[in-house]
Amino acid sequence: MASAAFLKNPINALQSHTRIPFGHPKLVPTKFHAILVGNSSLMQPFVAKTLTIKSQNNPSPEFKLEEYRTKKIKLINKALDEAVPLQHPTKLHEAMRYTLLAGGKRLISTLCIASCELVGGDESLAMPTVCAFEMIFTAGMIHDDFPDMDNCDIRRGKPTNHKVYGETTSILACNGLLCLAIEHIATNTENVSLDRVVRAITEVCSAAGAKGSTAGQFADVNSEGQEVSLSELEFIHKHKTGKFVEAALVCGIVLGGGNEVEIERLRKFGKKVGLAYQVWDDILDINGFTEKLGKKVGNDLLRNKATYPKLMGMDESKKFATQLVAQAKEELSYFDSTMAAPLYHLADFIVSRML
Repeated sequence: MASAAFLKNPINALQSHTRIPFGHPKLVPTKFHAILVGNSSLMQPFVAKTLTIKSQNNPSPEFKLEEYRTKKIKLINKALDEAVPLQHPTKLHEAMRYTLLAGGKRLISTLCIASCELVGGDESLAMPTVCAFEMIFTAGMIHDDFPDMDNCDIRRGKPTNHKVYGETTSILACNGLLCLAIEHIATNTENVSLDRVVRAITEVCSAAGAKGSTAGQFADVNSEGQEVSLSELEFIHKHKTGKFVEAALVCGIVLGGGNEVEIERLRKFGKKVGLAYQVWDDILDINGFTEKLGKKVGNDLLRNKATYPKLMGMDESKKFATQLVAQAKEELSYFDSTMAAPLYHLADFIVSRML
């Protein structure tokens, strides 16, 4: 396990870093221009053959992603059930558990575990932080669904939290989840040095706070019905779910024992796939299906929100998202290909999910 001095001195990491890239091809940057697209073209269904994300450039094409995800999701759900037991006051804890345990892709959590395993860490090192991300992400979704925010009635295929428990209880449930998240990391993380635990907590709080998703959500709500530039839209998307994706990957590799060079590569990977995740969400809000997504589609159009398909067009948005993923995977070429296989395939999954 790395010492605090090693963590704070990247020169040591640079001197010991001997990994050689596998030589993925470099991408030529593409310039995009904002264009206006009519709603009729946005509502065209996906053509399945054009959205099949091929993994032939991944070092481990035989990796079975669905088996990996199923195994990790089962472990994550068990850990969450234990982390938020049903206790007094019963209604409050029922509300906390209701949306938290309602299912979901657990994609951000799985990325955190895969990042930890990338450098040889066991999933148990990251599991308390994984639970914390799910608690905070769930609290954010409950907030998003309120009438004064996105005004959604369905989340994860079920009535939204405030529809079941009322806004007052839902707000208090969010408070409970947010505080429990940090407590859970601090009191349940084992076999990890204190400096790394503190660093993980800092990453989590930064992703959730006014430098992260809170800022992104604020900008998103206040941009409804406004003309928004691509740079402004990028800020919104990078500071919503994008920040959680980045922080989850960084936390995983920190807790797994990664050095500074490895941590920085995963941060760059996270920035790219985090933005790709949000761009793909924009696409799914138009061409997705409520039954698959577990939430109402078309809400962005209904609320006149800025989205990538609205500014760039659907085809360019798809290209942009897949290009971001391809650029992100270049950062993985410096790691052992077998250890990095889950992250390669999870990155592809981000731009092929829910089809």
